[in-house]
Amino acid sequence: MNDTPGRTSPGTSPSDEHEPTVPEESAPTDGTPGTDEAARSSQWARQQPPGGRWSTPAAGPPPPRRPPRQRAHSGQGADGAGQGGGWGARGAWTAPPAAPQPGVIPLRPLAVGELIEGTLHTVRRNWRPVFGISLALALGTQAVATAVAGLWFRDVASLDPADAEDAEALLRNIGENLGGTTAAWFLSLLGSIVATALLTVIVSRAVLGRTTTVGEAWRNARPRLARMCGLMVMLPLLIAAVFAVGTGPGLLLANSGSPDLESSGVALTALGGLAAAVAGTWLWIRYCLAAPALMLEKQGVLASMRRSAKLVRGAWWRIFGVQLLALVLTFTISMLAQIPVSVVEAFLGADVAATGRLGWTELVVAGIGATIGSAVTFPLTASMTALLYMDQRIRRESLDLELARAAGE
Repeated sequence: MNDTPGRTSPGTSPSDEHEPTVPEESAPTDGTPGTDEAARSSQWARQQPPGGRWSTPAAGPPPPRRPPRQRAHSGQGADGAGQGGGWGARGAWTAPPAAPQPGVIPLRPLAVGELIEGTLHTVRRNWRPVFGISLALALGTQAVATAVAGLWFRDVASLDPADAEDAEALLRNIGENLGGTTAAWFLSLLGSIVATALLTVIVSRAVLGRTTTVGEAWRNARPRLARMCGLMVMLPLLIAAVFAVGTGPGLLLANSGSPDLESSGVALTALGGLAAAVAGTWLWIRYCLAAPALMLEKQGVLASMRRSAKLVRGAWWRIFGVQLLALVLTFTISMLAQIPVSVVEAFLGADVAATGRLGWTELVVAGIGATIGSAVTFPLTASMTALLYMDQRIRRESLDLELARAAGE
């Protein structure tokens, strides 16, 4: 048995570890006898921490700070704090903090359901300016279109089913209806352009939790309406040119007058039309974000198209799915809203079939149905496109950080 007093070092536990043996102190060389207490006081302070297990912190350099784009993908905020959750000090899992949501959407990459929910929230929270703009534009453009159709088509007889296979009669009927159809399409396009410009401004404010009046939306959108008109006319013409190139050779062969080439022309026309549909769909998705880029980034027509192509690159199929879902949603809601008008049109259809001409009553009822459909379609389509544009910028450029700062100002 060693009768020399020993001492337990800090951090050991007497329950599961042996006491370390402390060597005996040697006598001082100067001849002064030493004591154990003096030796211990020379090694340890008077106050010691309580016994327990002490872990040594792991050494190493701090983790590098990632750029904003990578932090946005991994859920890390602007202050560098991660938002993906982690293990707490006591070993408990901590849930990730919620993304800030000053407006209609949370400021993070959105799922498809959140895009739809944000669209509906935008319409509900700003229903006065949204439906005021949509209804006014739909009513104005459709009233003019109905008047043009009434004056243009009243003297144009419908195509006789017996002459449906006559190419000359078919072309003559198309020529007679082309002017009125073009005028109605142009008026509808004009209303869609103005509605898209104004509603994009409202959506951009709604994301920040702010409301916008019709006057404020008009003042912000008016300087860029001319460029918006150029963009909204260029895109349909571009798609129409694709269809003309795809179906043109087949139509020329089908109308060449040679029986041998007629069947080949029909087949070539169908094949070219299918290829043109694929190319037109690709172009539509590629440039579908050009309108919000033009309005919110104040860019020109060509610059906004290039901007849209950059944002869509690498996410074409996802954006195609979202836009297709938006089309199905708006079409379904529009059809449900037009059910009463459709019932009235069904009763009036017998008179049109008997006389072969459209009367003012039928035109007015059809105009009311088109007005209801446009008033519902305008806000849903514009809101979905604007939110999809912001979602792509959040994913690509960490726009959520800028929006959070702008919402706090």
